Amino acid sequence: QVQLVESGGGLVQPGGSLRLSCVASGRFFSINAMGWYRQAPGKQRELVARIMRSGDSTDYADSVKGRFTISRDNAKNTVYLQMNSLKPEDTAVYYCNAVIRIWGSNSWGDYWGQGTQVTVSS
Repeated sequence: QVQLVESGGGLVQPGGSLRLSCVASGRFFSINAMGWYRQAPGKQRELVARIMRSGDSTDYADSVKGRFTISRDNAKNTVYLQMNSLKPEDTAVYYCNAVIRIWGSNSWGDYWGQGTQVTVSS
């Protein structure tokens, strides 16, 4: 079984910062892309940021460019999201995503964490 566990969410004032972490555990062969998605009430889940295994290829939603930074530590099977200059519109449940190949399989699968709440409010 593969598990993704997020941490680091919480309540922060506008302009503040938070750092999310997500650790992948279980029996797997390799992790390819890792990323963060978010879903606000009444809205669809959207991509926030994604990073490839090498770490030198990243994608960001236009709404977070220049404020959020995604990074990963392959030795720890961990992906991070540093969020600065937070705005009320960043309020959402943030989900970790990883593309993983498990032992004994020739295919890659999408795995998700349970989500962590981020609330930006004064």
